[in-house]
Amino acid sequence: MHIRRKLNQDRNSIVFTGCSVTDAAPGQPQPGGQRRQVVVKGRRVKTIDVHAHCLIPEALALVGQKIEDHQFPDLDEVGPKRIRAMDQQGIDLEAISINPFWYRTERDLAAEIVRINNEKLAELCGTHPDRFVGFASVALQFPDLAIQQLEHAVKKLGLRGPAVGASCAGDEFSHAKFHPFWAKCEELGILVFIHPQSTPELNKRFKGNGWLANTIGNPLDTTICLSHLIFEGTLDRFPGLKICAAHGGGYLPSYAPRSDHACRVAPWHCDSNIALKKKPTEYLRTMYYDTLVFTSEMLRHLAAEVGASQLVIGTDHPIPWHRNPVDHIMNSPDFTDEERIAMLGGTAAKLLGIEP
Repeated sequence: MHIRRKLNQDRNSIVFTGCSVTDAAPGQPQPGGQRRQVVVKGRRVKTIDVHAHCLIPEALALVGQKIEDHQFPDLDEVGPKRIRAMDQQGIDLEAISINPFWYRTERDLAAEIVRINNEKLAELCGTHPDRFVGFASVALQFPDLAIQQLEHAVKKLGLRGPAVGASCAGDEFSHAKFHPFWAKCEELGILVFIHPQSTPELNKRFKGNGWLANTIGNPLDTTICLSHLIFEGTLDRFPGLKICAAHGGGYLPSYAPRSDHACRVAPWHCDSNIALKKKPTEYLRTMYYDTLVFTSEMLRHLAAEVGASQLVIGTDHPIPWHRNPVDHIMNSPDFTDEERIAMLGGTAAKLLGIEP
């Protein structure tokens, strides 16, 4: 089914059946710096991007790095330039995270990096509180320290939850050492944003053309992470844990039914002491995923596997993976208006404690 649409030259707008994006055509700059507005069923919708990044130069300096080392521009800019880009995309609010580069540092250094990250990010978000919220950094290699940092970040700095990698210094998140941290996240009722850091064990095979460490390594890293959380019983142990996985959950939703058959086909590879309460695929519908999956068909399939209610906008901004995240949802013909409203920002608002 194709969404009927017409181009209104006078208003320079796209009009969809039942929903619209006003003030600019897809991917076009706003005249006069106007914010592109999203309307569904005649109602203005607040759009929320849960997957956006920044880096704090002062924290990078502690490990001898500079912003310029990270190639992509504007990673340290959380202000007018970023807001202009958001306005063009139709994004009202970003939840900003910092990918962890400190998981193998010693305790005092990790503590200082995290302190700078969290204080500076909270300050930047506080300058434009209607446009930005932040995820907290935590030194997860020291779970006791991470718990202290998380409580301070959430209760004192106003950050919305932790942003973590997909493993920590070689340890999977299902390891018992992390149980107290997950328990604290569950107690606080906050969202955990999981973002991969490639799969370094495969670096030799990733060499060559195509940036395979990212294009393959990142989705694979997330797939491994979520699979451990499922199969090791972590999600059973912490049923109230709210997890959002970047990049649509990696490859797992695309091939998840294979997991349902693993212990039947090869029971000797499964721990008889771990009795999962549900089929592996059923756990997919207890987590959340961003919409960074590139095509309407991939978005349709992701929703079919995990539920449209579990999807939230993700852009990877300022890294230009997805320039038209709103159109990605609005142009996909397989969703109801209510599902679009939820995906565009309704679900994220509930998870992050934001007024819709």
